[in-house]
Amino acid sequence: MTTTPSLAALAAHFAGMPPVAAMQPSLDAWDAGVLRLRAPLAANINDKGCAFGGSLTSLMTIAGWGIVSLTLAEAGLDADIYVADSRVRYLKPVFEDLVVDAGFDDPLEAAGLADVLRQQGRASVRIQARTLLADGGVAATLVARYVAIAKG
Repeated sequence: MTTTPSLAALAAHFAGMPPVAAMQPSLDAWDAGVLRLRAPLAANINDKGCAFGGSLTSLMTIAGWGIVSLTLAEAGLDADIYVADSRVRYLKPVFEDLVVDAGFDDPLEAAGLADVLRQQGRASVRIQARTLLADGGVAATLVARYVAIAKG
């Protein structure tokens, strides 16, 4: 993965939030509107020896936040981004390092995100994220709506 100023800023932002830093996320890939994060199982383990459900939700949530942040940064925009609502489904336990992919739910909505923010000072977009298993399965899914509010 090529490191850009936007990716470096996102990694620094994650490192500056103690609950997020404790999960030890790393940016694995940013390509074609999809962001992949990883986190070690050892930092996110529960009493059953699998990944803590809160870590799965948190990692998927910050991946969604990250994709909105990167998309707006690439458009030259600075905004405060908030998760407005989300729905999570836990499908299988995770007994390995966590891998999360996040992408836009609707490509047309994603394409208009920067324009809506420029015109209205506020924009909303839906993201889908999933926790992937090494065998190709999906352990958890998240569908969330994020709101961006232009700074300044």
